Amino acid sequence: MNTDFLKGKWNEISGKLKQKYADLTDNDLLYAEGKEDELYGRLQQKLGKTKEEVEKIIQDLG
Repeated sequence: MNTDFLKGKWNEISGKLKQKYADLTDNDLLYAEGKEDELYGRLQQKLGKTKEEVEKIIQDLG
């Protein structure tokens, strides 16, 4: 996934993720530049999905 895409739209996307997956917390959705893999790991673990599935969810919401 393009990190510029994440940086530019993360506030919007994280809000939509919270609406879609109510069990996600602010800590789960914490985005730090250069730590995208950590973010994907947290989301994979919390949602029980593969990295590719998480990327698709994020792209679809963006």
